[in-house]
Amino acid sequence: MSETLRQLEPQLSVQPSSQPEPERQLQPPPLFQLAVPTQDPPTPRQQTQLQSELQLSESNPEHQTKPAWINHRKLLLFLLGFSLCAAILGLSYYMHHSLQNRSNKQAGSETPCLSPACQRASARLSTSADHFTRPCDYFLVTCGSDRLSTDSVGRQLGQGIPGQPQNQEEKVMWPERRGQSKKREDRRVDRKSVLLQYLREILESNDRPGSTAAQKAKGFYHSCLDTKSIDTAGAEPFLTLIQKLGGWAVSGQWNRTDFNSTLSLLMRDYATFPFFSLHMGKHPNETAHRTAKRYIQIDQPELLIPTEWNSKTQKSQANTQTLRPFLASCQRYLALLGAPPSSSMIHVGTFISLSSELAVAAAPLRYRLSKGQLYQRMTIKELQSQAPAIDWLGCLQAAFHPLPLVEDDHVLLHNLAYIVQMSRIIGKWLNKHELRSSGPLHTYMVFYLLHTLMPALDSRFSETAKNLSVALGNSEGEVPRWKHCVLETERGFDLVLSELLIQRTAHREAEEIIQNIFSFFKSKLRELMGTDQKSLQFVMKKVHSLIPRLWTTKEISSEADLDLLFSKVTVSTRGFFSNYVQLLSVWQKRRSQLLTEQTDATDILSVTPLLLGNELRFPVGMFVPPFFHPTYPRAMNYGAIAFLMAKDILHLILSDIYSQSETVYAVGECVWAHYLAVTQKTGRGRAFSLSAAQQQEVWVQYSALQIALQAYHQSLKNHPGDTSISGLSHTRLFLTSFSQVNCDSDPYRKFMPLEPSFLITVICAKSNLCPTSLQCHNKTQQHLLQPC
Repeated sequence: MSETLRQLEPQLSVQPSSQPEPERQLQPPPLFQLAVPTQDPPTPRQQTQLQSELQLSESNPEHQTKPAWINHRKLLLFLLGFSLCAAILGLSYYMHHSLQNRSNKQAGSETPCLSPACQRASARLSTSADHFTRPCDYFLVTCGSDRLSTDSVGRQLGQGIPGQPQNQEEKVMWPERRGQSKKREDRRVDRKSVLLQYLREILESNDRPGSTAAQKAKGFYHSCLDTKSIDTAGAEPFLTLIQKLGGWAVSGQWNRTDFNSTLSLLMRDYATFPFFSLHMGKHPNETAHRTAKRYIQIDQPELLIPTEWNSKTQKSQANTQTLRPFLASCQRYLALLGAPPSSSMIHVGTFISLSSELAVAAAPLRYRLSKGQLYQRMTIKELQSQAPAIDWLGCLQAAFHPLPLVEDDHVLLHNLAYIVQMSRIIGKWLNKHELRSSGPLHTYMVFYLLHTLMPALDSRFSETAKNLSVALGNSEGEVPRWKHCVLETERGFDLVLSELLIQRTAHREAEEIIQNIFSFFKSKLRELMGTDQKSLQFVMKKVHSLIPRLWTTKEISSEADLDLLFSKVTVSTRGFFSNYVQLLSVWQKRRSQLLTEQTDATDILSVTPLLLGNELRFPVGMFVPPFFHPTYPRAMNYGAIAFLMAKDILHLILSDIYSQSETVYAVGECVWAHYLAVTQKTGRGRAFSLSAAQQQEVWVQYSALQIALQAYHQSLKNHPGDTSISGLSHTRLFLTSFSQVNCDSDPYRKFMPLEPSFLITVICAKSNLCPTSLQCHNKTQQHLLQPC
């Protein structure tokens, strides 16, 4: 077991017996040993005395007649010995249960946490299974369920253990396991969804009015929830907007506006990029410099038409089966916008034809990476000469107004071949005299504007988009309206929500957890035996140079700055479309600011730590209930958020070296041996051996639990005393909190061969840290195993 558990065992362990070592290995755990009295053999002096008495009795007839009590001496001695044994057994039983229950009753002497957050946490714990009351079934509870099923019990009795499918029998077991998890309550935790739920509570709260910007953010959110008003407005708001753009040929009313003028207007006021996309960022070769310049980055757009990559021709192409539902959706959109059926097919046909030509020039990211097509640097003037159909300087000046861009400014391109071909296609369509009256390029841009504003339109448009998604094979469930509205509010008011989140985050408590976890993470590096020393020293040098800190935004310094940024936004409680359009212009302003600012923009929806230069940043979005709350007992905070933080750091920093470590292999196999012992599968031998990826994930999660436990005990040393919830002892509350969040839906979940909750069984198997033994005593093999 870890160094921490060895250090803590002397404080809590029961004194070992004096039996010889071979016999001790066959005894039950110390807490369950009863003190049975033994009868010592008679000494030589006692034997001599006894023989003399017998000889005297035989030689003296007067002593042959004994009193009645002497005749019943054996019976009396037997009753006396039995009473003595019963008394000793009873005393031992009482002492054992007193010691065992002392830690369980410890929380009763602590101050209970009565805050609203703790009361909600207590209610949540009361509805969850208490695995400490049934340790023999603990390993059966999966992340797909909080209850046991007859199927899972049957798996215990011999139907197989989920693991690496290295043989035919186990390959059959995996589908069965997946099918069972669908039938039961899902316990998996999605940290992103938890954060969105917390933001929802902030937006729906009736707190003090706060800043004007905060009030506008809440008003925007509630106007998004008002689907009745949105459906009542129908398509009229979008049709009015089309008229502001000069109309379109679909309705028969089009002012034949200039192509580049319309494109610049869409980019500036409506964040719509039909033919290419714009990003801001640093060049990867310059990221080592803290003052690295940010560049305008130009890429291929998000194509509306569904395509597939042909590996033989190395070209994108449209699929006939997907074109039909796409064609139907385009026709439906035009019908909702009141287009005459007689002309709809012509406009849909030209839109699909133009889309197909542009799609052929596009390429997936993996192909462009392999061809070295990313981050190609050139000036705006050079780009203009290679793709002359677009007024690059005019469009970029509109998109980044009021920045003073000039032709000699550099930009980065991620698919120059597409940009050049796109320019040729646009030039060809502009010169088609027979199509000038139908305005195919203008109609194409209006379709993209519709796509941009789709979230603000009535349910008929979203239903059409959903039907197309289903027809294309996407099986994702429908997003709840509240979640959709939180995401849309975050897109426009991310700085406001970030400020509200920061105000509710207890910085001191969060920073303390960050520092404690990082400190014990560094000590965990020393346990990586067998690792290439050069690689290990490099990583340790890198780790010791890192500065862990809470990641908060530096873009806005006060509520007054936020109010100024959103001063021109007028939020109507029943006009979500107009609210949405106003925010598109706000995004344009933010885009211009991000290009010139040296600080990195904070991602409010980030829920995992990240490395930026020499800083290890922990987003404030990590520190939300039920993972963390400043009024929670520290045992809860360390059992939940501290474990997740430790796991994230191990994955983030040590991924390159722990595959070489003997420690990782040993710990992984040790934990797996405990699992096999409890499930009575040790006879299967190597049939269920772990792969390297599984060993690494077992080590990561087990080490993360150890680090969190070490950090918690260090916190208790620094600040003695802790509050309690539901009358649980500190360690039990820590482990219970861990059991609530260990089903984390991260990308590494697929490599975990057992349920993370079983790690509690392993960490408690040879340690008196746990308030109640989690050893399964009707399984006779686990207590024989070595600690991990």
